[in-house]
Amino acid sequence: MKIALGLGCDRNTPLATVKAAIDQALALCQASLDDVNAVASIDLKADEPALLQLAAEQGWNIRFYPAQELAQVDVPNPSETVRKHTGTPSVSEAAALLAAGADITNLIIEKHRHRGLDGRNATVSIARIPE
Repeated sequence: MKIALGLGCDRNTPLATVKAAIDQALALCQASLDDVNAVASIDLKADEPALLQLAAEQGWNIRFYPAQELAQVDVPNPSETVRKHTGTPSVSEAAALLAAGADITNLIIEKHRHRGLDGRNATVSIARIPE
């Protein structure tokens, strides 16, 4: 199975919290890091240390989408709070779908949230990449 990860997180979320969120989301759909073929987030996170470090460790190219592009994607869990802070009602779900080149029917993990021991939040969504 080829999948795309959509990632979101609080500013300066530690790498361990982002990794834990990804590990949990992958376990929920019985996937592994080897299945990841695309990774994406919002352009506001293009300088996020944990995302950049994770990409370097995994050899991933992360695509960062502008809020306007993410806002055009139909998602099951839009959030007015997310819109207030980012300009789009969805980061992780929309980013996963855009990175997968897929529609909402390919979203296999919706907006999995993880709050680390550090108090920071990370969100992961996973979309199946159509064959």
